[in-house]
Amino acid sequence: MTFLDFNLARRLQPVLTALALIGFGFSAHAQSWPSKPISLVVPFPSGGTTDVLARAVGQELAVALGQPVVVESKPGAGSTLGADYVAKAKPDGHVLLMGAVHHTIATSVYKKLPYDFQKDLSPISIVAMVPNVLVINPAINAKNVSDLVALAKAQPGKYSFGSNGNGTAQHLIGAQFESMGGVELLHVPYKGSGPLTTDLLGGQIQMSFDTITPVLPHIKAGKLRALAVTTGKRSSALPDVPTLDEAGLKGFDLGTWFGLLAPAGTPNHVIDRISSEVTRIVARPDFRKKLEDIGANPVGNTPAQMARQIKEDTERFAKLVREAKVTLE
Repeated sequence: MTFLDFNLARRLQPVLTALALIGFGFSAHAQSWPSKPISLVVPFPSGGTTDVLARAVGQELAVALGQPVVVESKPGAGSTLGADYVAKAKPDGHVLLMGAVHHTIATSVYKKLPYDFQKDLSPISIVAMVPNVLVINPAINAKNVSDLVALAKAQPGKYSFGSNGNGTAQHLIGAQFESMGGVELLHVPYKGSGPLTTDLLGGQIQMSFDTITPVLPHIKAGKLRALAVTTGKRSSALPDVPTLDEAGLKGFDLGTWFGLLAPAGTPNHVIDRISSEVTRIVARPDFRKKLEDIGANPVGNTPAQMARQIKEDTERFAKLVREAKVTLE
């Protein structure tokens, strides 16, 4: 080594050492997550589709990540309380949201939200798409959608439908049914699928447009009657139940997605790790069957794909909100 080479090496040594330490710091930081249990926030009461899917994927993520995943129920204000909690949480990957299409609706329904869903939360992956289903209490003398529409037209305002709250997907799907069916129904908002289903079974309300998951066992037991699914395709969980499009409401095609999000600013390596784990979990035949058995269609997509879905649904439901004239404080 010449004197010049030695002198250059000596001068560069502090720089090389600093770069090595920075690299080590990044590596150690990446490897340190998760360093404690992960909180998976469900913005609806226990017993609904969001809760069921959160527990299913949370159990699998706990095994994959080596830390417990604790499902926390934080319901209220049409799912916005839970979303706001996560949006304001420390963006370190230890607090996640089990979000749903409802959040894209809230953007248009509420005059002012304490968070911006597309800016303050980072998409991770959609776990599943779940069709909604028009179900009625069997005491109602309707064997199909045509029968129900005829009954509702004969007595406007007599028949009621429940939803998970004002401005939720179930509410807007019900409003769309009223518009396309030419009927007038009474809307009864609840704080989640659990209490909604209880009252539907008890006859306090006559129908709902809830997701398949919470009502499927009651349909199979004959305690509720499924008249149609709201998506453009039939559900594998209810193959004999027609779509609303097939039942005469041409062009009716609305469903619900459920997926994971993190506070904006969460490191990309954390987002990517969770997304890849969800994709791997959802691709497993045993997990896919678990979802399909409760009426859910497995997805497992990328953060970019989920972001695109959120943008499209925000625009689509904004139109429905305007047409239904739904506004909340």
